[in-house]
This record gives sequence, C-alpha cells and structure tokens, in this order.
Amino acid sequence: MTIPLNVSGLDNSGRRIVVDPVTRIEGHMRCEVNVDSNNVIRNAVSTGTMWRGLEVILKGRDPRDAWAFVERICGVCTGCHALTSVRAVEDALGIEIPYNAHLIRHLMDKALNIHDHIVHFYHLHALDWVNPVNALKADPKATSELQMMVSPAHPKSSPGYFRDVQNRLKKFIESGQLGLFANGYWDNPAYKMPPAADLMAVAHYLEALDLQKEIVKVHTIFGGKNPHPNYLVGGVACAINLDDVGAAGAPVNMTSLNFVLERIREAQDFTKNVYIPDVLAIAGIYKDWLYGGGLSATNVLSYGTHTVVPGDKSTDLLPAGAIINGNWNEIHPVDVRDPNEVQEFVDHSWYEYGDGQTGLHPWDGDTTPKFELGPNTKGTKTDIKELDEAHKYSWIKAPRWKGHPMEVGPLPRYIIAYNSGREYVIDQVDRSLSAFKQATGSDVGLKPFLTSTIGRTLARALDCELCVDSMVDDWHALIKNIKNGDSSTANVEKWDPSTWPKEAKGVGINEAPRGALGHWIKIKDGKIENYQAVVPTTWNGSPRDSEGNIGSFEASLLNTPVERPEEPVEILRTLHSFDPCLACSTHVMSEDGEEMSRVKVR
Repeated sequence: MTIPLNVSGLDNSGRRIVVDPVTRIEGHMRCEVNVDSNNVIRNAVSTGTMWRGLEVILKGRDPRDAWAFVERICGVCTGCHALTSVRAVEDALGIEIPYNAHLIRHLMDKALNIHDHIVHFYHLHALDWVNPVNALKADPKATSELQMMVSPAHPKSSPGYFRDVQNRLKKFIESGQLGLFANGYWDNPAYKMPPAADLMAVAHYLEALDLQKEIVKVHTIFGGKNPHPNYLVGGVACAINLDDVGAAGAPVNMTSLNFVLERIREAQDFTKNVYIPDVLAIAGIYKDWLYGGGLSATNVLSYGTHTVVPGDKSTDLLPAGAIINGNWNEIHPVDVRDPNEVQEFVDHSWYEYGDGQTGLHPWDGDTTPKFELGPNTKGTKTDIKELDEAHKYSWIKAPRWKGHPMEVGPLPRYIIAYNSGREYVIDQVDRSLSAFKQATGSDVGLKPFLTSTIGRTLARALDCELCVDSMVDDWHALIKNIKNGDSSTANVEKWDPSTWPKEAKGVGINEAPRGALGHWIKIKDGKIENYQAVVPTTWNGSPRDSEGNIGSFEASLLNTPVERPEEPVEILRTLHSFDPCLACSTHVMSEDGEEMSRVKVR
C-alpha cells in the first residue's frame, strides 16, 4: 500500500472530518481528514493547538536549574526532560558523572518507560480496540479459558475472578457515571473483539492501575518524589550507605534497593505475562487491520539509548541511526551537533524566523510566535471550523533530519535495532511474529506487520520488556559497584560557575518513551543564552515543511478506511498508537498573545 508523503499526493476534495480535541492524550490536539466516497482517508492535517514558551522562560537563567523548569514540560513522561537537560549542561561544561549515577539514572529512566508504556496501552490506547460494554455479555468461564490460552502463567485467571470483575463493571455502567467510557462509540462495527476478550482486557485495565503506581516508587527512592523526581547536574541527588537502615539516613541502602528490585520483578512479571500477550491477542483479532504505518516503513530515527558502558554509544542496547526512503539495509549515523542534520522549519507553523531562514539547527533556534490563519480557513480565530493547510496551521514546528520527515518512537527504535543485528531485539520481534502467525495462520511478513498501528503498539510492549529485563542487570551492577567500595553519586568539581568557560554549548539526547528527545543549550557568562527542546511529538506531530513533506501523524492516517466517519475510532486508534504528547511539543498562550500572569517570588 503506497502512502503519499508529499502534499502533491493528497486529495482534500472529499468530505472533511474534524476531531477536536483528540482525547486520551497529553495536551491539546486537533486533527482534520478528508475521506473519499468509499470513506477512505486521502488527506490529513494534524495541529498542535497550544504554544510552548519554556525556551523563552529559560533565557538568562542558571543552567544548573534548567532541568527543574523543563521537567514541567510534561506530567506523564516525568523525568525524561530533566535527564536530557542535565546531559546537555554536562556536555557543555565537560562534566563526567560517577558510575553509580550512570546506573541510577538508568533505573529511573527505565522505570519511567515502563510506567509510561503500561499506562499508555491500558489507559490511553486499549479502548480503541476494547469494548468495555461488550464485556458484560461475556461468560466468565470462557474468559478464564481464554486467559489460560493467552497467558497460562498469569495467576489471576479463575472464572470467579472474572465474574467479580464483570460485576464491578456492571455496577459501574448501570450507575450512569461512565467516566472514561462515557463517550465511546461502543456500537461501532470497527470493534471486533469477542465478549470474552473484552472482559479479559477490562480486568487487565484494572490490574494495570495497581501496577503503574508501584513501579514509579523507584523514582521516590532515587529522586525523592514522583512526578518530577529530582535530578542534579553532575550526577544524582541521593546518597548511598548500604549499612544505614534508618529513616533519617541515606535514602539508598539495602532495604530501599531490595524494595526497588521487588518493584522491577513485579513489572517484569506483568509485562511478560499480561502486557505482551494482550497486545498479541489484539493483533490476532485485528489481523487484517494493518493500517497506520505511515513514515515507519520509510523514514525512521533514533538517538540510541540505554548505554551500557558510560560514554560509549556503541554499547547502546537500542542503537542510534536513521533509515530513509524505506531502505532497511542502510542505517545512517546521526550527529545531533551537525547543523545540516537536525533542522526545524516553520513554514506551516505559527512562528517566524527573524532572518528569514527556512530551517534552523536547535543551537540557533528561535521561538517567536506568529499566529495567523490562512485565507481559506473556515471560521474565526477563536472558532475554527476548517484549517487552511496551505498556510500556517499548527503550534508545532517541523523538524527534519537532512531534510527528511522522520517517525520517532519505540517502533523506529526497534526497526533500527533489529536491522542493526541486536540479538535480544531480533529474538523479541521474531518471537512475536511467530506467535502472530501461529494464532492467525497469516503470513504477512515482517515489514507489513511491524510498520502498522498494531506494530507500533507492539514495539512499546517489547520496549517495556527490554527495560524491565535490563533494569535487573543495572540493579546488580549497582550493588556490585557499591560493594566494591564506590559510594559516589555526584561530580561537583565544576559546580561553581567560576570554573566554566565564558561561552559553551552542549546537547543532551535520550530516547523518551515516545521517541527521540534532544535539548540544545548555549551558555554565556554563566547564564542560558539559548535553549531549544525538540521532543518526540515535535517530530511525529509536525506539519508540512517548505517542500510540502508531511509529518508522521498525517502520513499514518492516509489510505485508512473508516467504518463510520462520524465516529472516527480508526483515526483515534492510529493517533493514540503514537501516544501524542502535545504538552511536550506545545504550551499555552492567550488568544491575543498578551501576558497571562506574572508571579514574583520573594
């Protein structure tokens, strides 16, 4: 199935469908599509409807404090912006962190990924596939049998357990207070799961609520709190003393470390025995719904993550690289410092570049808002009916890698790792494809299966498994290093600004749960001169660029059939598979651009 990746291949003549806001995501998003006479999407327009001002707020501030500001970009991917920020400052100032800090940061970052992936699938995305109302029709015995077939190792599998869940659900629905279930399209034929599978999924939805609150306790051990755990330029903000067990002593001791290992093991069991089997079960039921691939089949990007040997990116469990034009046999190296590689364009974004440049590298980035609607916009500035995508139409910029629009996220990470020969990843993907074939009898091939909405969802589950498994290794490495006599967690040799050069610049990179994340900083006279964050949803949610190339969200929707355009569950299904975080890519301003509030702290 050919996906047009340029406006020259789009058709906006058909019926226009507007989804605003797109819900069950972080932040504010609008989507408009055109469907033809067969209700197939032929044009898509993705819009971020808030402006980000944190880059402006950071100018003139102490770079050691930047992490605490940018961490508030998002309340879901809590910690990833702080980690990326301290890496940027450390890169600018030439600071090397202790090995313990390297391992603790890994444990915190992976705990975030696990939490984010589980919450995303069960509480933000599953209802695009699962019909909770249909679960009331299920026979609990049949659900129990299905559970034993899908995942016999899961302890909660008796008919009585599922009957109790069904009764809880029935009371909830009969009360008329449906909450998240209130506005679902529950009679839409796009839902294909049998009642027994729906009941099993609802049970796991509730189990995931309990699990997610446990894994984030790793942040409270090492970072003091969640959300927004504490980070530190030069290391981590916690002390180690294995012999201290008192509440007033060091937060990291054998009691707390054993508590962390228990949380890892819980997440490991859930991921292997519930999460991955659930995704594969849904894939089997929706075996013919291999839509939503978009750019994933052609252009993908990863900065690499989970470096085993500090400072050696070649030891990344998920390596860096870029694939363009669908050639999986060639993985290009990525240099985030090269001004010709990562650039942001604003031709269709509500910003302006003062010098008229078409694309800027983040070190030279500019965040100057310019809100204006195209002449063919229908409606008003405060009540837009249809956007004019030939002009500016989003608060999200359009980042490009060497001029190419790119998809980022767990799926690109896995495509690049698989084609880089990472054995752990190859085993995960091949095992999943084999299970899909065995369950469905369908031999669709690796690329069509993986480069789809289902493949994108599966990649997150596999990424979660990699995180829980490697966290066990990190935990043991931390214990070994501490027992060898190393209890250091921070390098403060360059804490004092008097040790800094007059001017410096750095970049911090990471693979956040949603994909490639970069923070670029310029420091002058001890203060932040410029700061730019290019986040995963900036890549995936980008509008058109100066060449008419479309972004990942827009490309993923093309050629998708819609059962009922007035109930566009298929649009939500694919968009939710990216887990859009508009709060990361945009922030708020008033409709007229005036100052909204000012806070003075004494």
